[in-house]
Amino acid sequence: MKDATPAQPGAADRPAPASSPKTDAATAASLTGRRRPFWRWLLLAAVVILIDQATKLWFEAEFTYGQRLNVLPFFDFTLVYNPGAAFSFLADAGGWQRWFFTLLGLGASGFILWLLRRHGDEPRFALAMSLILGGAIGNVIDRMSYGHVIDFLLFYWNNAYFPAFNLADSALTLGAILMILDELLKLRRRP
Repeated sequence: MKDATPAQPGAADRPAPASSPKTDAATAASLTGRRRPFWRWLLLAAVVILIDQATKLWFEAEFTYGQRLNVLPFFDFTLVYNPGAAFSFLADAGGWQRWFFTLLGLGASGFILWLLRRHGDEPRFALAMSLILGGAIGNVIDRMSYGHVIDFLLFYWNNAYFPAFNLADSALTLGAILMILDELLKLRRRP
């Protein structure tokens, strides 16, 4: 014997409740894979981190501190440590800068993740943010593990030397250039 629930009067006559446009857009986005770009950009950042860390480990294993190997008349491989930031900024600050730059890198990484979540469907901007994220985390890993960043790329001309850097620094720089380019192109398109 079936349990019969009394039908509400007029229930069949009422239209189904309308879903909100926001819910429909979120559902459509997830069904069409619109949110997928976020994961692609994270994967790119992870690849940058892995390549950066692998090269640093290789140079640590194959070179002694300060050793140089001439590759081109203006470029050497080397192994040096930088306890500071870019251009050895605060390198001689006494140790507190390790945690300052670590926290700064982690904070910037969190902000970049938020930006990627919101703007993952903008390829140039998301590419820039992914490179910056990978570079920032690559250097944060060094600071947390060793107390300094491992650098191994050295450019110079005669006796003028550009500070040594690594692949994480290269990714950060390329990401910053792409971000500026993206903004300039957006400004050009605006009326």
